[in-house]
Amino acid sequence: MRDDVVFRTEDGTLLRGWLYRPAGAGPFPAIVMAHGFSATKEMYLDDFAAAFAAAGCVVLVYDNRNLGDSDGTPRGHIDPRQQVDDYRDAITHVATLDAVDAGRIGIWGSSYSGGHVLEVAAIDRRVRCVVSQVPLVSGLENARRLIRADHWAALRAAFDADRAARLRGEAPQMLPVVGEHEGDPCALPTADSRAFFRRIVAERDCGWENSVTLRSVELFTEYEPGRRIGAISPTPLLMVLARDDQLTPFDLAAAAFAEAREPKQLLVVPGGHFDAYVGDNFRCSVAAQCDWFTRHLMAGGAAETARVA
Repeated sequence: MRDDVVFRTEDGTLLRGWLYRPAGAGPFPAIVMAHGFSATKEMYLDDFAAAFAAAGCVVLVYDNRNLGDSDGTPRGHIDPRQQVDDYRDAITHVATLDAVDAGRIGIWGSSYSGGHVLEVAAIDRRVRCVVSQVPLVSGLENARRLIRADHWAALRAAFDADRAARLRGEAPQMLPVVGEHEGDPCALPTADSRAFFRRIVAERDCGWENSVTLRSVELFTEYEPGRRIGAISPTPLLMVLARDDQLTPFDLAAAAFAEAREPKQLLVVPGGHFDAYVGDNFRCSVAAQCDWFTRHLMAGGAAETARVA
């Protein structure tokens, strides 16, 4: 069963999403989910959430602030630190629900939010289990793969000019998430990013807008969630990586996984970044993710899973 849900963050922003409830009597373990850079919940998160609910978990999936159905301004502004805080507020919200065992909460993230869940799991000991799919682990190194070296000086100058304009009270500068053509200025310049967003907008009513603040890109380059990965243990970590990922490169994420401590597990699927959401890769990985959540959230109740931070 899926219901629309609204909850309030600590700073008063209303976040909107869906709450999935499994069949039977609770209390159940719960999973908190949000999407990646600019994406909305309709972009295949319903498929993952439905599978987790069928496995016996309450699932809260929501749109990040300033995006989709959630409140927040400026629209299209993506601040990874705010999104990390919002994950923690979502955990607080789901823990208050009568159907949820607050001692058995897991988190799931993909791409940009795949980095967020690494951050959250490293600092928030309410988290009992984490799945990070095709994650961003180093914003600067990732950006260096996506942006030509001879473009960096102009980009840094644009960051500075935008900061000065905002200080004068002007509206933030915006740019497309993906361009119309190869080489167009945009936040996500890979060909598969352009193809993914075009395809899913044609297939589904997503509430997605092809626009983000330039400040979002600056914050992307400053974000380093992989640095915390060693602090996640003893929380169990599953990472799902795509072998030919061009957006969040495989080698960067694999190197971060090597720094994680046990218990951990790595699943590598073929194809690129966006192949993780569909087809055989989805069916393979969602089965492994359900197994991971089942193994670490289902056995016993809050008393059995309680740990000392």
